[in-house]
Amino acid sequence: MTTRSTITTAVRSYLGKAPLVVAVAAFSGGICAAPITDAITNGTSSLDTRYRYENVDDDGAQDDARASTLRARLGYETAEVANLKGYLDVEHVTSVGPDNYNSTINGRTSRPVVADPTETELNQAYLAYSGLAETKLTFGRQRLKLDNDRFIGNVGWRQNEQTFDGSTLVNTSLPDTTITAGYLYNANRIFSDASPKGDLAMDTGILNAQYEGLEYGSVSAYSYLIALDNKPDDSTKTFGLRYTGDAPLSDGVNALYTLEYAHQSDYDDNTRSLDQSYYSLEAGIDMSGVQFKLGQEMLGSDDDTAAFQTPLATLHAFNGFTDRFLSTPKSGLVDSYASLSGTLSGVDLMAVYHQFDSDEGSDDYGSEAALQATYSLNETYSLGVKYAAYDADGYSQDADKAFNRDADKGWVWVQASF
Repeated sequence: MTTRSTITTAVRSYLGKAPLVVAVAAFSGGICAAPITDAITNGTSSLDTRYRYENVDDDGAQDDARASTLRARLGYETAEVANLKGYLDVEHVTSVGPDNYNSTINGRTSRPVVADPTETELNQAYLAYSGLAETKLTFGRQRLKLDNDRFIGNVGWRQNEQTFDGSTLVNTSLPDTTITAGYLYNANRIFSDASPKGDLAMDTGILNAQYEGLEYGSVSAYSYLIALDNKPDDSTKTFGLRYTGDAPLSDGVNALYTLEYAHQSDYDDNTRSLDQSYYSLEAGIDMSGVQFKLGQEMLGSDDDTAAFQTPLATLHAFNGFTDRFLSTPKSGLVDSYASLSGTLSGVDLMAVYHQFDSDEGSDDYGSEAALQATYSLNETYSLGVKYAAYDADGYSQDADKAFNRDADKGWVWVQASF
C-alpha cells in the first residue's frame, strides 16, 4: 500500500487553483468590457445523431438481445471572449421499438447486456482558457482521448459516451511535443446517471507527453495515477512508454509498427501489493492502402491473484468486439491477432481474428473472428455494419466469466453529424 504520490498532489493543487488564475487573467484582459451576449449569440451549434441496431446471441442468456436505439447529441460552443470559451452538449438515447435488451437498468435480465440505456444527461460542460502561450486549460466535464485510447478514452462506440469531470492542461510550447496533464475526480460512465455504476468517483492524476519529431514515428511517455474512492483495492499507478509509426520500403509500400510497455502497481489506499506488466507488439505492411497486421497484446498477471487493468479505456476497441474481456481475468490475458483492412469502391473493409490465452498457466480462452464495413456518403452521413463471433473453445473454468460462453454479435448503424 502506498500513499498518494506527490505528483498527483502537485497536479491537483495546481489545477485546483487554476480557475482563480483564469479569472484574474480574464479580468485583466477586459472580460468586463466584452459583451458576454455576443459570445453566446455568435457561438456555433452542433448535432450528432446515430441510429444503431445491435443483435446479441449469448449462450449464457435465456433470450437474445435486440437493441434498436437512437442517440442524439446536441452541442453549443460560445465565441471566445478574453481567451475564454464555453462548451456544452446534452445526450439523449431512446429505444426505437420494443426494449428487448438488458440496458443494465431496465430489468431485462433474461437478455444479454447492451449497455445503451435510454436516458438524457449532460455529456460535456466546460470552460476553456487559451490566454497562456501555447497552452489550453479546460475546466469541467470533458471528453478525453489519449494515444490510442488504451488507458484514457471516451468509449465512443456506445451511445452514451464516457466523459470526465476535472481539469486538464494541454501545452504545445516544445517543438513537435504535446503535453497533457490533468486531475480527474469522476468518470461519467456509459451506464448513465440512472445506474449505480454510472459514476466512478476517483482522485486521478494524468500525465502524457507525446513527441512527433522523429522521422518514422512518434513516442509517448505517460503516467496514470488512479485512486478509486469506492474501490480502493482497485487503485493503481501505471507508467509506460509507447512508440508507433511507419517507414517506406518501396514505392507504395510501407512498414507499420508499434511497441509499447507499461508497468502497474498498487496505489493510494490499495491494501494489495500489485506488480503487473503490459506490452503491445504490432508489425504490418501497407501496400497502396491495403494493410495487413500481426500483433500481440499482453495484460499480465501478478501470480494469478490480480491482473493488469485499464478501467478508463475505450475497451471495445481492444481484445475483440464481443467484449468478452472488459475486465482482465486474474490469470492475465494474451491476445494474439491478425487483421486485414482496405478500401473497395469507397467502402472501408476490415477483417480481424483474435486468439486469447492466459498469461499465467496455459489456459486457452477462446477465439474471435470479426468483419466490418463502413461507408461515408459525404461529410455528414455515414453508415456501417459489423459482425463478431466468439468461440469459447470449450473453456470450462471461471464459469461466471463472460469468456466461458460462445457469443455472436451483429450491428447496423447510420450516423449523421451536423
